[in-house]
This record gives sequence, C-alpha cells and structure tokens, in this order.
Amino acid sequence: MAQSKRFWRIVFLSLPLLFYAVIVIIPLTSSFYYSLTNWNGFSKTSDFVGLANFAKVSRDPLFLNAIRNTVIWMVAAIVVPSGFGLAIALVLHQGVRGANFFKSLFYLPICLSLAVIGQVWIWVYHPDWGLLNEILRLIGLQEATKAWLANPGTALPAVITAWSWQQVGLAMVIYLAGLTSIPAELTEAAEIDGANYRNLLRYVIIPLLSPATVVVIALSIINSLKSFDIVYIMTQGGPFHKSDTLAMFMYVESFKKYYMGYGSAISVVLFLIALVVIIFYFRQVQALEHLYD
Repeated sequence: MAQSKRFWRIVFLSLPLLFYAVIVIIPLTSSFYYSLTNWNGFSKTSDFVGLANFAKVSRDPLFLNAIRNTVIWMVAAIVVPSGFGLAIALVLHQGVRGANFFKSLFYLPICLSLAVIGQVWIWVYHPDWGLLNEILRLIGLQEATKAWLANPGTALPAVITAWSWQQVGLAMVIYLAGLTSIPAELTEAAEIDGANYRNLLRYVIIPLLSPATVVVIALSIINSLKSFDIVYIMTQGGPFHKSDTLAMFMYVESFKKYYMGYGSAISVVLFLIALVVIIFYFRQVQALEHLYD
C-alpha cells in the first residue's frame, strides 16, 4: 500500500515537473549557454565567444540607456502603485459608502492584460482626440497638449503612468488585507491615549503594514522588470529609444536584429537583477516573520 502511494506521488509530481522543465528550466539554461555564443537564431552551429557578449553589454550605450530607463521604472514602481494603493486602501477601509463598488472599480484594471491596458492608454494619449488633450483644451491649457507618446521627454513617463494605473489595484487589495489584520485593540488604545489620525497612521498603522509593504514593493519591482508588452504596444521603445527597457531591448536585439547570443546575454543580466530582488524579498519576509514570532 505504501509503495503504491509512493508510485502515484511520483507519477503526479513528475508530470508538472516535466512541464516546468520544458517551459522554464530548459529555456533558462539555453539562454545562459547562448549568451556565450554568437548564434543568430537560425544557423545550426554557433561560435563560442566566452564573455564577449557581456563585455559588449557593458560598453553598449543603448544597453546603458535601457538600464537607466529600467531603474527609473523600478523607482516609479516602488513609489506610485504603493503610494496610491495605500491611500485608496486607507480611505476604503474607513467604511465609506459604496466601498465594495469602489474596490471592484479600482481592482478591475488588474484583470486586463497589459496589451489591452496599452491600447486603452494609446487612445487616452492620442494627440488629436485623446482624453488627456481634450481635458487640457477644456480647461484652457491648449499650449500643454502634445503627442505624449511621440515626445522624447514624455514617452517613458506616459508608459509608466499607464502601467501604474493597472498596478494600483493590486497594491490596494494587498494593503486592504493588511489593514484587516491589524488588531482593533491597538488602534482603540492609541485613540484613547489621545493619538489623532495622523499619529495613528504614522506610529501604528504604517509600521504594522510592513509585511504588506514588502509584498507590494517586491511584486511591483518584479512586474516592472517584466514590462515588455505594454512598452511594445505603446511605443516599441521609441522615440529614439527613450522608452526602451531591458526587456524591450532584449527583444529587439534577439528577434529583430537576430543577435540571439547578444540578446541572451541581456536576458541573463535581466534574470540576475530579478534574482537579486527575489532574494531581497525572501530575506525581508523571513526577517518580518522572526520579528512577529
């Protein structure tokens, strides 16, 4: 009987592990291998070039530009979704009228794909009949209208804004879960001691939301590193590479220029950055678990 159970455990575990290996492990290891070659993606053979692709990465101004844009995106991912998500969660947690409707409304964008989000915001940013420019004309700011996605100075912020609009709903839900886990006795005791809402927020609520904040920031950073589809839909990295990210730059080098070896080197760099973020996330989670034990 025990051997039969063990057999079926192996069978049922082997199938998902095999699927995971085919979808994730094999492509991942292949990327590491091809990053050391000059493979073009088509030929059956490739030359081993060692770390030449990584040396090229360190000198490529377009790569450094993509790194800069990715860092800007990561900083925005830390500040914007977490800040707005926390603010919305605090308001809705107070029990405002129609709170459930607003929760659904703010969470709705996260249910849509980033390709759909990108297309919606293309309409918002349209220079002739887009919602943003129409509002600016309506309030008398005609001189402020522009082609937001075609302007080198506004393309990246415009795409980040569209991406953040989707991510705010996820942050809101995580913070709402964190707020419901705060013991009511603590907030009541602080209010009895004379703490106003500002002090209550600063010394009680925000510190107790540390686990939720760690989750929100980690997910936002990881999602920002994966931001390819919305960039591709809205700007394709333009104009003049001003909205290029590492994921977009990797795609262009690999599948448009057919420098598969060089693109694999870029993907390895992106993987290592994501790995550092994930390790930091797990360390923070462990530290918080020890803190609240």
